[in-house]
Parts: sequence; C-alpha cells; structure tokens
Amino acid sequence: MFENSKFFIFKRLAAFRSAVAALFLLLAGLSAGTAVAQQEMTFPRDELSIKTAAGQTYKFSIELALTDAQREHGLMYRKEMAPDHGMLFDFGMARPVSMWMENTILPLDMLFIQGDGTISHIGENAVPFSRDVIDSHGPVKFVLEINAGRAKALGIKTGDKVVSKRIGSP
Repeated sequence: MFENSKFFIFKRLAAFRSAVAALFLLLAGLSAGTAVAQQEMTFPRDELSIKTAAGQTYKFSIELALTDAQREHGLMYRKEMAPDHGMLFDFGMARPVSMWMENTILPLDMLFIQGDGTISHIGENAVPFSRDVIDSHGPVKFVLEINAGRAKALGIKTGDKVVSKRIGSP
C-alpha cells in the first residue's frame, strides 16, 4: 500500500509540475506578445504649438496617431513621457470622439480640437487603466494627449488655439 501511495504522490507531483510549467509558458508568451505589440507600433513625429488667450505659446513634440491601428494603440503601455511631449490623434474629419484609458499607464489630459485648431473641450486627469468614456462633447477632428496636469499648469483652456502642419488647414 505504501508503494501505491508513493506512486500516487509522484504522479500528482509530476502533474503539478507540468501545470506550473504550462502556466509559466503561457504567461511568458502573453508577456512577450505584449512586448512585441509595444515594439511593433511606430508613430510619425511632428511638432505643434498651443497659443493661449493669455498670449503664451507652448511647443510640444508629438507622435501622430493617423491610422486606425495607431489610434487604437495610442499611448498604451507607456511608462513615461517628457513634459513637452504628447500624442496627436488625427481622425481625418470632424466627428464626435470617445476616448478611454484601458492599458494606459500614464494619467493624461485630453485636448479635443476642432479642425481650425480651437480647443473645444479638455478632459483633465484621465485615470490610468480606466474604461470610463472621455467624450469630446461635440465633433472634433483631433485629440491631443499630454501628461495629466499640464493643461492646468500651463493655463491651457477651451478656446485656445493649436497650430501645426496638420491643424488649422481646411
């Protein structure tokens, strides 16, 4: 009987080891898949300026999210962003836009921008990983994501103008 229990324990231990190994491989594969997805997404770069009603001009280095895949990926998985950097989502035509923060580590301010460059709404301090919808409150052509708190710190408000090669042209 002792030999049977020893065999039974050995079989259970072998099964447990196999399950742990399979779980490890699955998690490693998911992690590697996420890393590959992060590395494969590239964005063109540009610059833009925000001109406030108070007469200040702030320059930002931006990445452009121009395709559906780029807009879907956005700033997901980013762990840091320089204070004068951001991402500009170009929707091609003015339309109501809904954004969210799923898989986004950084808290962000979202500036909703009309085709002429006017900021029509600012979603401040979007919460990382949240699935809450951040709505444009009307049709917009662009959304600029910057680090949370930057809009307030720089005095950027609705009605201010965003200027770039893409923004402000008919």
